[in-house]
Parts: sequence; structure tokens; C-alpha cells
Amino acid sequence: MDLFESRFFTAEDGLRLHARVYDPAGNRSGTPEDRLPVICLPGLSRNVRDFHQFALRAAQDPRAPRRVIALDYRGRGLSDYDPNPVNYNIKIECLDVITVCTALGISRAIFVGTSRGGFILHIMAALKPELIAGAILNDIGPEIEAEGLRDIRDYLSKRSSPANFEEAADGLARIHGAAFPALSRTDWLDMAEALYTEKEGHLVTDYDPKLTDQLQTIDFSKPLPTLWPQFELLAKAPLLVVRGDHSRLLSQEALARMAAHSSRVKTVTAPGQGHAPLLHHPDVFSSVRDFLAGLGN
Repeated sequence: MDLFESRFFTAEDGLRLHARVYDPAGNRSGTPEDRLPVICLPGLSRNVRDFHQFALRAAQDPRAPRRVIALDYRGRGLSDYDPNPVNYNIKIECLDVITVCTALGISRAIFVGTSRGGFILHIMAALKPELIAGAILNDIGPEIEAEGLRDIRDYLSKRSSPANFEEAADGLARIHGAAFPALSRTDWLDMAEALYTEKEGHLVTDYDPKLTDQLQTIDFSKPLPTLWPQFELLAKAPLLVVRGDHSRLLSQEALARMAAHSSRVKTVTAPGQGHAPLLHHPDVFSSVRDFLAGLGN
């Protein structure tokens, strides 16, 4: 039995979008179709492979298996690159997510937004709030720290081409290891295989290099814009906010303010992880599973 199916969709402007659909037929005490699906939205330069281990756990949970869909935004993974890099923005990417949901016949879902995926959910709460039955924000909120965004900009500006996945894992551990002491060698290899793909005999990062153009234009001498009005809309649905113990993007102060906003906002810290935590780790996934179970069908 295949673990997932690759599906392709057409955006409003004609670009081809890719998603993985995890819908195992076995190991279930009811049909996933009876329950709200889980839709996974990755970070800025990431893709569906980031969610593979998480999707398997959620789709095969013996207590409450669910259909899980992970999306490649335009310019990432198996989705088309956009000839106009200006279209790499959270509003258009949000509209793409809505397009995929419509094509799959999904009118209501639980969303998991890692980093940029969480920003997209803030916009969705303003554009199509009825689609959001609940959401998990993975190390992201309505305000972010400049130093964390600067780290992302600087890291993505240094594209590498390792000789193999072992070398790629070594490089990731060397750069990010201090922020992720909880990760094992297997985790670093999984991360390398999620981040890199083979093209013409070489390993390259699996996204359009033009994605980083907008990061270069940010003026870090000025305060970064916030999304608190959109968060108020998003927080009308149940939320679980996951913060990496060593995150430099989502501050403890912002997390506390999010939690104080509503009793529907729950928080959890991922020990030994930075930006962004691996949600399938046992010490995080147990909280995620309980949150999903609390949303019922």
C-alpha cells in the first residue's frame, strides 16, 4: 500500500501546484473521511517532505486516523516555479491553498502552519475563516523577532551543493546543531532529504532561488510589521502554538501574549529544538495528537 499519493492542481493563474495526500486504508477505527482532514503548510523555502514523518503519524494514529495533505507552494518542491517572483507572497500562496482545498472538496480542515505557513493562516483567517476548524502554529505568531528573520535571510543566501545526503546532513548539523541538541543523526538525514533534491547529478535545495529576493529588501533598521488584527480572527478557532525551546524567531513574550489572548489558545514548548521544531518528535507530537483529538471529527 502506498503511503501517500501525489496530486497536482491548477492555480488561478495557471501554475501547476503539487500536494501529497496521505490516506492509508488500514489501521483505522473509522474512516478518515469522517474526520476533519489535516492540511500541512511548510516554511518559506521548504516542501511537503518536511511533513512526511508527521503525516504518517497523524494518518495512521490508531485512535483517530485522519487524511493528511501537505502542500508545495509555487516555487517549491514539485510545484511550478513562478516566472514573476513578485507572486511569491503570502496572499497569493494563501489563495493557492484555498484553490487546492476547493479541488479536494475540503470545506473545513485543521491546519498546521510552520513558519511562513503560519503567516498564510493569518491571511486565511481574514479571507476564508470558515475553512479553519483549528490550527497548529509551529514556531510562528503575529510578530517575529528581527534577529531570527535575519538568520533565515543569511542562511538562505548561502546556497550549497553537497556531494551526497550524508554530507548535507553533516552541514545542517554543523550550522543548526546548537539550536537543535534534541535531534539525532536520523533526524539530520531526514532533514537533508527534505531540503535537498537531486538535479542533473547534483544535490540542490528544492526551491526557486528567487524566493530569497524579497528577504534582501527588508530594512532591519525599522520595526517589522505585525499581524495582531489577523491573529484575533485566527484565534476564534482553537489554536495550538508550538515554540522551539531555542527559537530566535518567536519570542517567549510573544508566545505569552498569544496565550493570554484567549482560552482557546494553547501553547507547548519543544525542548531541545529551535526554529522550526520537528512536530513528529514524541515530546511534541503527544501534545499535537491531544489537540487533534480535542477537535473531534
